[in-house]
Amino acid sequence: MGLFSPVKRRANQFNYIPRYYDPEKERREQRRRELRGESVDDTTPYTPGKYIRTVREARAERKEQQKQSNGTPRALFVFGVAIVVLIAYMLVPRIANIITMAGKQSNPEVRQAELESEVFNPYAPITIVPNDYQEE
Repeated sequence: MGLFSPVKRRANQFNYIPRYYDPEKERREQRRRELRGESVDDTTPYTPGKYIRTVREARAERKEQQKQSNGTPRALFVFGVAIVVLIAYMLVPRIANIITMAGKQSNPEVRQAELESEVFNPYAPITIVPNDYQEE
């Protein structure tokens, strides 16, 4: 009869038997090792920090490539914004002037009076206004 005992009579065992060999899995693992920069052949001896260095160098190279590729779109964006600001600076006053001219052309009497008051014609007749001031 098996009664509960706090003392183990034998250690736990790990008995794993692989069921089959998967060549696709081996190729995937081999490709991952190549991409990570780990040695393809297992004959090279391990040196401490080898995998950490390769990962760090690969990360630094990837960041450098990203910096180089990101510089061009940023410059194009700044150039595009500058062009838009320049066009707006040149066109907004002209468009505002066209709108005000269109508003003035709708009333020809006001337009004629403004033209007469704005332009000085030395040959135009002088309008004399009677003087209401009387000397004593």
